Amino acid sequence: MVRLDGGAFLMGTDDEVGFFADGEGPIREVTVDPFYMDKTSVTNQQFKKFIKATDYRTDAQKFGWSFVFHLFLSDDVKQSLYRAGRCLPGLEWWFAVDGADWAHPEGPESSIADRMDHPAIHVSWRDAQAYCEWAGKRLPTEAEFEYAARGGLVQKRYVWGDELTPGGKHMCNIWQGDFPRVNTAEDGYVGTAPAKFFEPNSYGLYHMAGNIWEWIFDRWSPDFHVNGPRNNPVGPPTGDRRVTRGGSYLCHDSYCNRYRVAARTSNTPDSSTGNTGFRCVRDI
Repeated sequence: MVRLDGGAFLMGTDDEVGFFADGEGPIREVTVDPFYMDKTSVTNQQFKKFIKATDYRTDAQKFGWSFVFHLFLSDDVKQSLYRAGRCLPGLEWWFAVDGADWAHPEGPESSIADRMDHPAIHVSWRDAQAYCEWAGKRLPTEAEFEYAARGGLVQKRYVWGDELTPGGKHMCNIWQGDFPRVNTAEDGYVGTAPAKFFEPNSYGLYHMAGNIWEWIFDRWSPDFHVNGPRNNPVGPPTGDRRVTRGGSYLCHDSYCNRYRVAARTSNTPDSSTGNTGFRCVRDI
């Protein structure tokens, strides 16, 4: 873990390329206490250790399925699932695949044997909470995550600055090509990258943008923060969705440029997908 000193920082954005309805703004000064944060998202190796120690069954395992992106499925499988109504309306690139879970990311015939250093995926918010409790840690608040992601930079668009690919260099694992059909993988990966593949930010934290969405402790609201607390803020006390941050390998500026440091979205706490995981923090 990395110790972060905390303090005041400018959270949020008024960037014209943002998603106003997500509540990315307004820019406001927020203060967080010092805390420790995992250098990387929790890896398959770490998550496997938790499963082995606790015999925990993830939500995907209990439900018997999880959402897999279409590029990782054969045409025959996709056609069968499409006919069965197992894709998300309006998001037909996501298929509900029986037997897909953290240990079988693309379905029962797949494996993580060669991906132990990749982030654990198909993990729900509830699964992440269970891991944190076992590890003696917790999920970060949204303010803590953004403070950590910014790495001391003030109001930059991305974790590393204002240019997406400075000098033509890819800084994170996101989509290149024509979403959702062709990923040219110019950054090296179509799916997840190892948890330490790209350079860390100035705080020594890896992949605070791209690779996988990361679960946040806070409940979701597009406007609670506008008049909410400014000292160690946490989301609203009620709500049926939890925040995710950071974007993933599926983000592209034609559809979802939420790899920007102030971007945010949410999902239900029992949901799992092939591009969502988490990292932990710990109080000082």
